[in-house]
Amino acid sequence: MRWLNALLDGLAAGEPMVWVSVARLHGSGPREVGASMVVGAHRQADTIGGGHLEWQAIAQARQLLSASTGHPAARVCRYNLGARLGQCCGGVVWLLFEVIAPSALADWQARAAQLSAGQALWRELNAGEAASRWRLAAPTEASSALDGGEHDWRWRQRLARAPFPVWLFGAGHVAQALVTQLRLLAAQVRWIDPRDDAFAGLDLAGVDARVNDDPASEVAEAPPGCFYLVMSHSHALDFALCEAIFARRDAAYFGLIGSHSKRASFEQRLLARGLDAARLSELTCPIGIAGITDKQPAAIALAVAAQMLQLHNARQWLNQAHTLIQPTVFYPE
Repeated sequence: MRWLNALLDGLAAGEPMVWVSVARLHGSGPREVGASMVVGAHRQADTIGGGHLEWQAIAQARQLLSASTGHPAARVCRYNLGARLGQCCGGVVWLLFEVIAPSALADWQARAAQLSAGQALWRELNAGEAASRWRLAAPTEASSALDGGEHDWRWRQRLARAPFPVWLFGAGHVAQALVTQLRLLAAQVRWIDPRDDAFAGLDLAGVDARVNDDPASEVAEAPPGCFYLVMSHSHALDFALCEAIFARRDAAYFGLIGSHSKRASFEQRLLARGLDAARLSELTCPIGIAGITDKQPAAIALAVAAQMLQLHNARQWLNQAHTLIQPTVFYPE
C-alpha cells in the first residue's frame, strides 16, 4: 500500500492530503474497485490507472485542497472513459475523494499498525460526510461497494493487506534482483543466508534479512501458505531446504532455482529418502514463467515474480470467493 505510506508521510509533514479511491466501475477500466492514490499540494503517490483520468483526478483533488475552508465533505465524481476524456477503456468509473487532515495522523498510524498486524478494517462513508467511520471488518464483509449516484451515495469498503509471505533463501544476484520486484509487490519478505557478509551494502528496506548458520531452521517459522524460493550458494543447502519445506505440506509456492538436471537429481534423492512421488509436483524447478530465455539476473527475477504473482492473485480471488460462500473458511490452509 504505497498510498498509505505516502499518506502518513504527508500528514506527518503537516500537509492535508486527498485520498482518491476507485469506488465503482462499469465496463472496462484501468484499475479495480478499491484502488487508491493520495494527492497533496506538492506530492502524489500510487495510481488509479494513469492517463487523463488520473490527471483530472489529481486536478480535482488539488482543487479540493486549495478551495477548502475547514474540512470539506467527501465527494464522488463520475468519469466516462471515452475519447472525450482521452481514454480508450470505454467504461465508466466513479472516484471517491476524501480530504485527510494532518490532525488525523495518530488515527492513521493506528490503522496502519492494524493492517500490518493482519487485521481487516471496514470503512463507511456517506454523501455529505467529511470523514470515514472505521471499525474492524467482520468475516462476512469481504467486498467494497458504492450505492447511489454522484450526489446521494453510500460507500462501504474492506481494507486489508493481502498476505504475501515470501521466504527467500540465498542472497545472490538473482535474489537481489528478485527482492526489488517483491518489494514493489508489497510482499512480506524474509531473506535468509548463512554467510556473515551476505547482505553487506544491500538495500534491506522493508525486508526481514537474517544471517542464520542453519537456514533450514527458518522454515519452521513460516506461516501457512508461504511462498518459498530456494536459491542459495550451495546445492547441499538447497537440498536440506527442500527436505524442510516438503515436511511442512502447506506451501503456496515452492520454487528451486536450477535446471531440469538439478530437478532430476533432487527428485531421485528425495524419493530415496521416502518422499511420496505424488508430491514431486509441488516443486517448481526450473522457476519462472515460460518464454523468457534471458539468463540475466533481472530477467530471471522478473519471470519468477510474474509466476508468483499469478498464483498470489489466484489465491486472493479464491479467498474472497470462499469468504462470501463460507465466511469462516479460508483457502487454502
